[in-house]
Amino acid sequence: MQLTFAPASDADAETLVRIQIAAFHHDSVLYPEIAQGGPPGYDSIAQMRKNIAQHPCYKLVYEGRPIGVMVIFEQDDGHTHLDGIAIDHSYHNRGFGTLAMQFLEQAHPARCYTLDTPSWAVRNQHFYEKLGYVKVGETSYPDITLFAYEKR
Repeated sequence: MQLTFAPASDADAETLVRIQIAAFHHDSVLYPEIAQGGPPGYDSIAQMRKNIAQHPCYKLVYEGRPIGVMVIFEQDDGHTHLDGIAIDHSYHNRGFGTLAMQFLEQAHPARCYTLDTPSWAVRNQHFYEKLGYVKVGETSYPDITLFAYEKR
């Protein structure tokens, strides 16, 4: 069976938030120096419902069950921003992230794709760079530094 991508619905919100929570909390296992958590709203069903209503939001489905979520912000001038991607950690290292990024680029053609990832998330940085994304900047906040990536 292959990975499929389906538009998320309001009924999917709770499941997708559970996936996000598990994925982001697993980061503290991979990187013990960071506290358990995630980006603002990662654990909010209300925020997920808002994303589903306002932006392209996809559930990643494998063998009939949701295993991931992608939230995409389509901006003007042919710019698409990957606001978030989360895959259940038990499905990591199977190529699903690569398939998700290929889906993004095929389903949402753009002249420029952007995304942000934490400075401590070395695994994410390697993944995005492998797919042709280039680090173009960084923004520091009181509790985190984000690296900005783009692909043209």
